[in-house]
Amino acid sequence: MEQDTLVELLNSTPVVDGTPEDLLADPEAARAWQREHGGSGTAAERRHLVIARDLLQRVVRGDAPATALGPLLEDVTSRPRVDADGVTWEPRPPADRRLAVEAVLTWGAIQETMPGRLRPCANEECRRFLLDRSRTNKGRWCSMALCGNRMKARRHYERTRQAAAHRPD
Repeated sequence: MEQDTLVELLNSTPVVDGTPEDLLADPEAARAWQREHGGSGTAAERRHLVIARDLLQRVVRGDAPATALGPLLEDVTSRPRVDADGVTWEPRPPADRRLAVEAVLTWGAIQETMPGRLRPCANEECRRFLLDRSRTNKGRWCSMALCGNRMKARRHYERTRQAAAHRPD
């Protein structure tokens, strides 16, 4: 699974007009998402994918330890593959758990190569995540156009309001 696909999976439970939604709750929409990302589209695959997504969201938010992901990798074996570049290990999960296992392995690769860069949006009203690829690692919002502007406008309004309240008449 690619990094952007993992972020897309994590962001499949957005808040829309103040109401949390689950973009994988609808079987047809989930089947399309699964197939678009190399899955089979089965209900069992969707169940495992949703469990992995929900656990990964909790881990990234800091609400669960990384060890909570361990059961998702039970019964997964690896097979060595030799090519011109050397030896790599290919995971061999049960078919209906492949996307879920790939999500966990992608999270692990991000933790190893880009520690601290996969995180929740700093807007507490948002349920999205971001993968900060900036040089400074100071990205805070899932989208500057949405959450970034909202949060900056909110802080500006608060500062202006507080300054007006403390201004002598």
